[in-house]
Amino acid sequence: MKHFRFLSIVICSLLAFSIAAALQAADYPAPKEGSWTVRDCRFHTGEVLPELRLNYLTVGDPSGEPVLILHGTSGAGSNYLNNNFAGELFGPGQPLDATRYFIILADAIGAGKSSKPSDGLRANFPRYNSDDLVRAQYRLVTEHLGVRRLRLVMGNSGGGMQTWI
Repeated sequence: MKHFRFLSIVICSLLAFSIAAALQAADYPAPKEGSWTVRDCRFHTGEVLPELRLNYLTVGDPSGEPVLILHGTSGAGSNYLNNNFAGELFGPGQPLDATRYFIILADAIGAGKSSKPSDGLRANFPRYNSDDLVRAQYRLVTEHLGVRRLRLVMGNSGGGMQTWI
């Protein structure tokens, strides 16, 4: 009987913890998805892509302090929308409180929902490097989103490398 009572307490505790974690993830504003097309995008090789699609997500109000978060080489901006990242950073009073910051999660060229070779051009897709990724994200932020200055740029893996560039 004591064993059953102990198991019941453990199960109820785990259930309460799971519900609390799920509620915490919903503590920040809903992300908004967008896409922008760069016309006649020139790459470092001189190659030109007539239309380059750049996909992104934003969290928070555009009047907030802008923050750009860059994903790893094979990732996407949406990878950050989980309890371990957004649930710990974007909520009220947290380090990147989305009521204070305008968070931009951009999909780099070749990743997520942005243009990539597998969209159809395959080997005819322009060769691109980190400079091209940074230049495209800079254009997305400045030309499309109208942001003149970022409060913070951060990323992991390939996104961290782009941050240094």
